[in-house]
Amino acid sequence: MKLTELTARQIRYYETHDLVTPQRTEGNQRLFSMNDLDKLLEIKLLLEKGFNIKGIKQIMLEKNENLSKDEQKLRENLYDDIFKPTGRIPLNRGDLSRFYQ
Repeated sequence: MKLTELTARQIRYYETHDLVTPQRTEGNQRLFSMNDLDKLLEIKLLLEKGFNIKGIKQIMLEKNENLSKDEQKLRENLYDDIFKPTGRIPLNRGDLSRFYQ
């Protein structure tokens, strides 16, 4: 609450609208990650700019969809880097030693 300058009531309200979903302890206390704090600060900024909760939900949803597409592309690139041949010839230490004589 101190980091975001939001009240506990505001944060609970955003949680009921599924804008932020912090983890819970066994005692049911909220544990906010840095991502949760970023979301709360973004919500605060969007509210200050005049967006309503429905508009903020839409913005967050679109942001998550774009992130999912970016994640998929990143996974494909990583898969290609790991499993596809690069055309490079692997060198061992003996092969490299002749370059450093």
